[in-house]
This record gives sequence, structure tokens and C-alpha cells, in this order.
Amino acid sequence: MASMLVAESFGEACPASAPFFGYMGAAAALIFANLGAAYGTAKSGVGICSMGVMHPGLIMKSIIPVVMAGVIGIYGFIIAVVVGTKIKEPNGGGGAPVVPAYTLFAAFGHLGAGLTGGLSGLAAGMAIGIVGDAGVRATAQQPKLFVGMILILIFAEALGLYGLIVALIMSSAGGGTCPE
Repeated sequence: MASMLVAESFGEACPASAPFFGYMGAAAALIFANLGAAYGTAKSGVGICSMGVMHPGLIMKSIIPVVMAGVIGIYGFIIAVVVGTKIKEPNGGGGAPVVPAYTLFAAFGHLGAGLTGGLSGLAAGMAIGIVGDAGVRATAQQPKLFVGMILILIFAEALGLYGLIVALIMSSAGGGTCPE
């Protein structure tokens, strides 16, 4: 009877599907953060092109939103690498029985970390794109708006940074060990 309970709890704590959730967290972080970075880059780039027709000398000064949007993609990459390296491969194989080493608790923590960082990056990228587009065009007409645009972009970037910090905390939560 006791061996049946151990086998039952072993299957629940460390199922074969646990790595799927961990890898989905890594994928979500990278995919959603890169979607935000791509949107921010494209939207800001449209504003820069539009502004560059009127004031070509301001193009390099107006590239800041594109750089900030690119940083959002780096946040997603960091989370994906951290989560991906913490996923443990099962032990054994061949003649020995396969013993999982990755708990469901850790897997769900990594999924949550990936979604937290990725969706925060998506939101930050969208904010950077919208502010970058409108801000660059407005700065071309009124140069005094440049500092205000930069401040708004910093606060938009902070959304992605908050997601990165929380995702790193979530991914470092202990997942315990699989029973043998």
C-alpha cells in the first residue's frame, strides 16, 4: 500500500509533461517580448520616416524609441535563457529506469515567469511604439517636447523592466525535488 502512495505522488509531483510547461514559459517570454519589440520598432520607425521627410537632420536624435524597443526584446531573451537553463533533463535511460528531475511546481513557476516577462514586454513595446511615433513627429514641430518624450519612453520601458524583475524572481523559486 505504501509503495502505491509513493508511486502516485511521484506521478503528480513530477509528471512527464512538466518540461513542456517550462519550455512554454521560455517560449512565451521570447515570443511576446519580441512581438512588443517589433511593434515598438515598426511604429517608431514609421514616425521617424515621416519626420525625416521634413527634418532629415533630426533622424539620429529620434532613433531613441527604436533602441528602447529593442531592449525589450533583450529582456525576453534573458528570461528565456534563465528559464530554459533551469529545466532539468530526466535521469537514467537505456537499461536504467527513467527518473524525472523537474517538478510540476517549478514548471508552472517557469511558465508564469515567461508569461509575466513576455506580456510585460509586449505592453512596454506597444507603449514605446505609440509614444515614439507621436513623440518623434511632435518633436520635429516643437523641439521643447523632446525631454517630455524621453521621460514618457522611460516610464514605458520601466513596464518591461518590472516584468523582467518579477520573472527572474518567479523563475528562481525553488521547485523541490522529485521523489525517487
